[in-house]
Amino acid sequence: MPRAGLLTALAVALADQASKWAILQWLQGLGHNLTVTPFFDLVLVYNRGASFGLFQTDSPWGPRLLSGFTVVVIAGLLIWMWRTRERPLAFALGLIAGGAAGNLIDRLALGHVVDFLDFHVGAYHWPAFNLADSAITVGVAIVLYASLIGKRTDRTVSGPTGE
Repeated sequence: MPRAGLLTALAVALADQASKWAILQWLQGLGHNLTVTPFFDLVLVYNRGASFGLFQTDSPWGPRLLSGFTVVVIAGLLIWMWRTRERPLAFALGLIAGGAAGNLIDRLALGHVVDFLDFHVGAYHWPAFNLADSAITVGVAIVLYASLIGKRTDRTVSGPTGE
């Protein structure tokens, strides 16, 4: 099972980096943001914080601390992935690790993470995010589902004697 998770992590990190490279080339060439639909824009945001802009900092230590923390998290996810025998869990851990690795590459190479997906309703904007953030969110949702709700479906309904 670890192989499926590792392949997922690699695919996510590569897709994330490719999408960021393409967006950087395209939006910097345009010189402005691009409205795609009335509720979705492609934007160029440089996130110096964690997911969804949390813990923003201009301190030179910010990216280093977040990078160090991310390395520890990825290592923990890889150990967990190595120990699991459940393919859906390995896949979910691969999504999280790959997303974390994609953002880590940005932070190490650029000092910030490139975000570009901007959903909004009227004047309210969800914080801009990227494919790595999406993979992390989906991976966490799968892990939570498997650990909280998935366990319930494994139980069979039986009488007081277990029959």
